[in-house]
Amino acid sequence: MQWTLVIPLKPLARAKSRLADTAADGLRPGLALAFAQDTLAAALACAAVRDVAVVTDDALAGRELAALGARIVPDEPGGGLNAALEHAAAAVRAGRPESAVAALNADLPALRPTELARVLDAAAEFPRAFLPDAAEIGTTLLAARPGRELQPAFGPDSRARHRASGAVELRLGGVDSVRQDVDTGADLRTALALGVGARTAAMAARLLIAGQ
Repeated sequence: MQWTLVIPLKPLARAKSRLADTAADGLRPGLALAFAQDTLAAALACAAVRDVAVVTDDALAGRELAALGARIVPDEPGGGLNAALEHAAAAVRAGRPESAVAALNADLPALRPTELARVLDAAAEFPRAFLPDAAEIGTTLLAARPGRELQPAFGPDSRARHRASGAVELRLGGVDSVRQDVDTGADLRTALALGVGARTAAMAARLLIAGQ
């Protein structure tokens, strides 16, 4: 099964506020963009991915991610993360109703294409499925087979909310790069230990935290 991924990205100026202890205000937008660029590059290199749509209203991010091969979908609802994902999924299926769609976090800078393929292949066995994050509280990927609505429930305790919605929780080993999102300095250090993409590595070098 070939998947269309939908990646949400809030305006860079408001992104990654929890990294304030690690990155100064002037560096956080660049760090958030680097995360998204590395996530997108890995996703597009995944054999199970047909294409990627990024839903964002950030002009700079839109230009940079479009240059890497993403379709940019404006966040027209302006109603938060889940509304943005529903809008983007509907935009994808307006042209290809048969599409299998998966929402993927934009902050997976250590993402490996082969690990993402394992997750998507496992998700293809169920009408809806999700992958919990490394902290076992949130969600990094939510997938819906053709003919099924995405029904995103991201936000606090999204793992429990997605499970309660009827989505199947994927319990896979060896997919750490798909589970390791980055919200805090500790998360970033864990991602660096896994091995991040070139753009995040360059930003981390600027922050002088590589290897810590």
